[in-house]
Amino acid sequence: MRKMTFALFFGNRGFMPAELIEGAREDMVKAVTDAGYDYLIMDKNATRYGAVETRDEGRAYAAWLKSHEGEYDGVILCMPIFIDENGAIAALQDAGVPILMQAYPDEIGKMDFKHRRDAFCGKFSVTDVFEQYQVPYTVMTPHVVHPLTKEFAQNLHDFAGVCRVVKGMKKFTIGCIGARTTAFKTVRFDEIAMQRHGINVESFDLSELFEFVRARSDDDEKVVAKRAVLEGYTDFSRVPEERKNTLAKISVVIDEYIEAYHLDAIALRCWNEMETYLRVCPCVLISELNDRGIAASCEIDMCSAITMHALQLATEGPAACLDWNNNYGEDPDKVILFHCGSTAQKLMKEKGTVTSHKMFDKDDPGSGWGTNEGRIAAFPMTFSNCKTENGKITIYFSEGEFTDDVIEEEYFGCAGVARIDDLQNKLIRLARGGFKHHTTVANGHVKAVLEEAFKYYLGYDVVSIEG
Repeated sequence: MRKMTFALFFGNRGFMPAELIEGAREDMVKAVTDAGYDYLIMDKNATRYGAVETRDEGRAYAAWLKSHEGEYDGVILCMPIFIDENGAIAALQDAGVPILMQAYPDEIGKMDFKHRRDAFCGKFSVTDVFEQYQVPYTVMTPHVVHPLTKEFAQNLHDFAGVCRVVKGMKKFTIGCIGARTTAFKTVRFDEIAMQRHGINVESFDLSELFEFVRARSDDDEKVVAKRAVLEGYTDFSRVPEERKNTLAKISVVIDEYIEAYHLDAIALRCWNEMETYLRVCPCVLISELNDRGIAASCEIDMCSAITMHALQLATEGPAACLDWNNNYGEDPDKVILFHCGSTAQKLMKEKGTVTSHKMFDKDDPGSGWGTNEGRIAAFPMTFSNCKTENGKITIYFSEGEFTDDVIEEEYFGCAGVARIDDLQNKLIRLARGGFKHHTTVANGHVKAVLEEAFKYYLGYDVVSIEG
């Protein structure tokens, strides 16, 4: 895969110190490459100083950008000085990707006419015109920043996250494997609202999956290979041989759906037909999918699959779908987040152990082999979920941390203690907002990145659950 690539844009204005532009071109190339990204830059002889001032220069830049369509993930609009906003909007109004506004700071001792930049002021002229044209853009703190600073390096890192989320969420496909479980109206979803946001849904009947599984032999080459993968992924030693083979077959069939229909994420009907008829529980299979970067939610929670995909794009790591499950003693800001065993190993303290689901075993012993039990590791986390309603998708983001707090060994499944500031009031806002009993989590604080992408570029209804 190619590196994330930014197209570089440099603005100009005739009466400002033009010699500052050459330095900006050098600074920005160094900043981008030092951060580990690639770049595209228009030849400096294509326009005066390789920058854009006039409308004609803007059109020339737009044509150059069009010639590289598909090769860049975002644009960095560099303002070495107070630039001409007319050239900038002519150049970028059809860019079709996130645009980061960067403006140089002035320096004390260099405020004479030869060195003064005035980009602090000029940045407002550019953002004002982009607002008038309704062209989305990104602004970050500090208002002015030199490219060769740690602050701009962080801006680049965050902007790269915005670009990944926007690119990955504009158009993707979720596989809905099975119908909604009758008892769970909480996971209802509006397929048309999803399509309007670029989310294609492909639906599959669970009976078809069962027939594909039954048609596989234990010595099928793909089944043997998948079993080896699962045995290496977690502790499979307790699982009866027949159940190991069945789990491997289900995983193979799901992989074939993913490949054939180009699925970016899935939601799976995980109970109770698999337990009743196949005598397994697919938690560990969902865990393994998430661990290798394919967002997979259980209980046909399609909305959770959306936010899991977004979290994966933002953090470049796995996400998990978890229940808001238990209070943690009397601490009002702590909660136990849990699911039966679908959490990715990368988010767990140590390798999990595959067991038989205690809830199913209670009435039907031996029917639930497949829960990957363990504990969630301590890490800073972002949590999110969404709902479809009245043709739109409404989404929230917030942050907290998983702690090292102990959960007793007898506690079933995979769980962790999360600390979230003002948790009690946030829970009220979630309840009043009509959000479900699930939330999705990932490692890292990326709330600002996600809000930027979804609010300004993707057109979701972003709501705050903060105080």
